[in-house]
Amino acid sequence: MFKVQGSRYVEPLNEKQMTDYLRETHHEFEAAAEQALADSNLQRILGQLGDTLGQRNRDAFAALPNSSLIRERARAIKDHTLADLHVHLLALERSVLARGGHVHWADDGTSACRAIVEICRRRAAKVVVKSKSMTSEEIHLNHVLEEAGIETVETDLGEYIIQLAGHRPSHIVGPAVHLSAQQIAEILSKPAGERLPAEREVLAGFARKALRQKFAEADVGISGVNFAIAETGSIVLVTNEGNGRLTCALPKCHIAVMGIEKVIPKLADLPYFLKVLARAATGQKLSVYTQLITGPRQPGELDGPDELHLVILDNGRSRILGSPLRESLFCIRCGACLNACPIYRSVGGHSYGGVYAGPIGAVLTPLYDGLAANHHLPHASSLCGACQAACPVKIQIPEMLIKLREQLHDEPGHMSRLESMAYGMWARTLRMPWFYRLGTWLATRTIGRFKRGDPWLKRLPGKLHGWTAKRDFPAPASERFRDWWNSPASREEVRDEP
Repeated sequence: MFKVQGSRYVEPLNEKQMTDYLRETHHEFEAAAEQALADSNLQRILGQLGDTLGQRNRDAFAALPNSSLIRERARAIKDHTLADLHVHLLALERSVLARGGHVHWADDGTSACRAIVEICRRRAAKVVVKSKSMTSEEIHLNHVLEEAGIETVETDLGEYIIQLAGHRPSHIVGPAVHLSAQQIAEILSKPAGERLPAEREVLAGFARKALRQKFAEADVGISGVNFAIAETGSIVLVTNEGNGRLTCALPKCHIAVMGIEKVIPKLADLPYFLKVLARAATGQKLSVYTQLITGPRQPGELDGPDELHLVILDNGRSRILGSPLRESLFCIRCGACLNACPIYRSVGGHSYGGVYAGPIGAVLTPLYDGLAANHHLPHASSLCGACQAACPVKIQIPEMLIKLREQLHDEPGHMSRLESMAYGMWARTLRMPWFYRLGTWLATRTIGRFKRGDPWLKRLPGKLHGWTAKRDFPAPASERFRDWWNSPASREEVRDEP
């Protein structure tokens, strides 16, 4: 990342400055989760997710004939595309250039932001409007544009609300899902200059009026990319509010930011993804607005930008492509796994600390921002598999979380000496049957018999207390299965079985 002053660039942020900046937007999961659990308003809002978005997701797929086969086909397209990703990306570049667009390759967030700021400066842009884009959140684009003195306005209603509030998105699809109607009314009342009632129609009406003015003033429109079609050079945007169309069509310059994994080979592949994306995201058969943008405005066309720029971002994705966690690049950013996850529905999106929340965020954030800095996230899951069942492309999220846990335990200094000794002793015990039998015999003759009347431990000692802080731990049985099996009583019970 870099700083910009006036019309010139100044020195890039050094490593300490970057660390300090990221620390403002990242935090420890456990402390944030405790805070979220204590927020009664947030708990009420999150408790409705499973009954609203989650239920609509399930109903939509149940009503889709051959939904499992369609999901398998979408998954297979992703798999085959990633196998020859460089071929499809070069084909995409050729198609975009052939239709009058411009392509910018960005190794990381710094180079992507630099390219975007340079485009804005060439256009002498003072106001930029943005359609919803998780990729631009990932590279902290708004922060960079503001540092460059360029007014940046989010035009998705949820993104507009959290931009005014100074929050990060809490959900991939519903960035302001953590806020109540009353809280949103308080946030929008400040720019309105009057007290707005907590009524959806009034709040949406104010936002529409304020944003329409910004669309008219904007010099540049910035969007994300849901899919990019290599065959035609088309950019596909999927929205429900129409702000994406205004962002791309009204300003004279359109900049689209996409991760390298968003490319698909052919136009014929697109329907498979459109059928599953809206159903997984909001439970709709199809989103209200689905745009295919192919190049800038041509002679004779009434609307569209004079310039179209496609920024293709790597930002660590190439590294993931060659790793055991390659499957994380299948993600189409629908948010279905968040709606299904019991952890997300208990603590919300901000607890995860990064741009991406929920089960997929617990995978992506460590991959993009570093495993050591996000060591809690791979463990922020019960591994129940609800996320995988909800995923429209059947990403095996639980398996990836387990792989991250394995990598985490291989990190030097991750475990304390005491924890390392405990794991070492447990491994040795499992390799020595006589030692294991001795340990279980001692456990049943001591704790097991002491807790015979109440088979639960209310508090474990030392660091093990983290488990019993929220739940009881089962005490050892008062008798080993081995001892029972060898006893005369067991033979009598087996003989009496019908």
